[in-house]
Amino acid sequence: MPRSVSRRLALATPLLAAPAAGARAEAFPQRTVTIIVPSAPGGTLDAVARFFAQAMAPGLGRSVVVENVSGAGGLVGMQRLARAEPDGHTLAFGNMGVMAVGYVLNPGGGFDPRRDMTPLSLVVDVPMVLAASPRGGIRTLAGLLDHIRRSEGRVSFGTAGLGTTSHLAPGYLLHLVGLKATLVSYRGSGPAMNDLAAGVVDAVIDQTVTMIPAHRGGTAVALAVSAPHRIPQLPEVPTFAEAGLPGFDLVIWNGFAGPPGLPAPVTARLAEALEAAQGDAGLQARLQELASSPSPPAERGPAAMQARIAAEVTKWTAIIRQSGVNRD
Repeated sequence: MPRSVSRRLALATPLLAAPAAGARAEAFPQRTVTIIVPSAPGGTLDAVARFFAQAMAPGLGRSVVVENVSGAGGLVGMQRLARAEPDGHTLAFGNMGVMAVGYVLNPGGGFDPRRDMTPLSLVVDVPMVLAASPRGGIRTLAGLLDHIRRSEGRVSFGTAGLGTTSHLAPGYLLHLVGLKATLVSYRGSGPAMNDLAAGVVDAVIDQTVTMIPAHRGGTAVALAVSAPHRIPQLPEVPTFAEAGLPGFDLVIWNGFAGPPGLPAPVTARLAEALEAAQGDAGLQARLQELASSPSPPAERGPAAMQARIAAEVTKWTAIIRQSGVNRD
């Protein structure tokens, strides 16, 4: 082969390879997309993930399914995500607990959200609700706090595990009021709520997605909500400020992430699918029923989520150091 022809073919090789890589990205998804939920079925993450799975499927043109991978307060599921093939077919849906604060509580757990996942977008913000067991006779926040004072640490809060929002919330509450209680870890919100209904634990603080149906069904007694105003879904339940504790203002962000090293075109495709899902009328109705609201547009997308995670790690490092919120 003449040298000039050989040189022209060599120069053309990268140009031929680039469209092939682009074609692979454009072909995504090629099969069912799986959303890892790092908690047991029946909790907030599980419910909202299933709402989004249904809303995302039309935009992606593939089925989207949820897989519950519980354990270690969400760490097991997030480790599964970190080991997944970075092709976009495995995602995780989590909140500020498992995607930020859990690392602060357990930095040696083998998962750093700033390094071991690819942020896609924040999607929904959810208030917290403090609820007591219907078997305990407590009907107000003041009554619960008085019970804690008199019990000398024997009052128990059920939690979904170390680093979850339902673990951070009672720890923060107890710090604000200067009291002590026992935090009991479960493998997700569902099991904790079952034991709340049975009177095995005295109280749970979880997101409205879990608490509204429980309160309406009589398996929990809502005492206060962490929204700025009373929510229409629980009009009889005061805000924490109305109940005498304005400092408790936790509202939980929830978002999606992919494995580390997810290619930029696939990341962008998934972020677009999540943004499109926000416009689904069925999703909007379900979230509204549970007092949840879409994340503000400025907080959506990979870059905004990455920045939020970094900020939460910094913020909660200081809070945990000052408050003593740590392992159960």
